Amino acid sequence: MVDWITEPGLLDYDRACAVMEERAGAIRAGTAPEMIWLVEHPPMYTGGTSAKVADLKDAARFPVYPTKRGGEYTYHGPGQRVVYVMLDVGARGRDVRKFVHDLEGWIITTLDQFNVKGERREGRVGVWVIRPEKPPLPDGSPREDKVAALGIRLRKWVSFHGLSINVEPDLSHFDGIVPCGISGHGVTSLVDLGLPVTMEDVDVALKKSFGAVFG
Repeated sequence: MVDWITEPGLLDYDRACAVMEERAGAIRAGTAPEMIWLVEHPPMYTGGTSAKVADLKDAARFPVYPTKRGGEYTYHGPGQRVVYVMLDVGARGRDVRKFVHDLEGWIITTLDQFNVKGERREGRVGVWVIRPEKPPLPDGSPREDKVAALGIRLRKWVSFHGLSINVEPDLSHFDGIVPCGISGHGVTSLVDLGLPVTMEDVDVALKKSFGAVFG
């Protein structure tokens, strides 16, 4: 059993972290089931354990939260589906690399339901889409934009934090950071890709895809 909870409104980040900490402990103790928590946040930047100060270009723009998840700086805000993933990785094989690969696969399978081809890239965190309609990079390679980000933490083999999919956020809000420390590529959303997709549509696709990836 996995609890699926959709949080109404815009969730305060400190509260989100407190709830995740508590739930992860309860899952480890066997007193609560695993949980997928679907939320939206007010505009903010969060910095993971690998975040570099130079990648925070406009610290005064939005609140900045240091966090113990993996990864670098990312943006959260309205129009972005944040998926907090509290799963017992210990009971799912104790393979962190496979778990991260499966999370990426979950995103890719979800995007595929909207005929969006999301792809992994070696050395680049997240899920990417090729943008052939945009000018190529200086080296002639095609432009690629990130559509989803990923950053997790494990404690006693229970995961928390998770992933985010850009449905219809204000993409200019990413300008205050170097997203995930990666320069030369952009950020996109499902609506930016020309799809009239709602948050509810994405939630349905996420739930449908979950079982195909995680069982």
